[in-house]
Amino acid sequence: MNKRSVLIITSLVVLASIILGIIAYPQLPEMAASHWDELGNPNGYMSRFWSVVLIPLMIIGLTALLLFLPNIDPLKKNIIRFQTEYNKFIVVIGFFLLYVHALSIFWNLGYKFNLSSMILPGMGLFIFFVGTVIEKAKRNFFIGIRTPWTLSSDTVWDKTHQLGGKLFKISGVLTLGGFIFPNQSAIFLLVPLLGSSLSLTVYSYFLFRKENPAGQQ
Repeated sequence: MNKRSVLIITSLVVLASIILGIIAYPQLPEMAASHWDELGNPNGYMSRFWSVVLIPLMIIGLTALLLFLPNIDPLKKNIIRFQTEYNKFIVVIGFFLLYVHALSIFWNLGYKFNLSSMILPGMGLFIFFVGTVIEKAKRNFFIGIRTPWTLSSDTVWDKTHQLGGKLFKISGVLTLGGFIFPNQSAIFLLVPLLGSSLSLTVYSYFLFRKENPAGQQ
């Protein structure tokens, strides 16, 4: 997938989100729910105008930022080595935000459901896809598991990301458990991610120490 494909697909995603917002706008309440607790109860609100334009703007902004970042990375040549996966990642972010946008609008139109629970399938798929990107990622300063030790060594980076890809895929699958047990949704989402992040940080340190024994320059 090249940059042109990213721009075309993302433009269609943005257009779909805008059309959905325009159609729903007259039926939305003046103050629309914009945040929900883990039990699906709304605990944050915004004007209906911002409820329909915020996520399209986020998709545009994130797409622009992610397309720009490789240009200022000193290790840009490494990003080029997994450019296809990186570009797919940008598109997947757009689709995930469109999914969240649609859930929010339908909830505010009166279709009552546990939105926090309904987000989890999309979140699980997104995290799983992040795992596929991490497995392919090469050393850079913006995308991946960036610890002092992965950034200092291609070997440490590659081994950490090979494990990281597997752990993120597992985390994505475990996240779906929150859809089955909505009262424990935060546990199914946060515990695997935090556990994976901590494990990978420690793993990268020990890989680095193995590669660079104490006292060796």
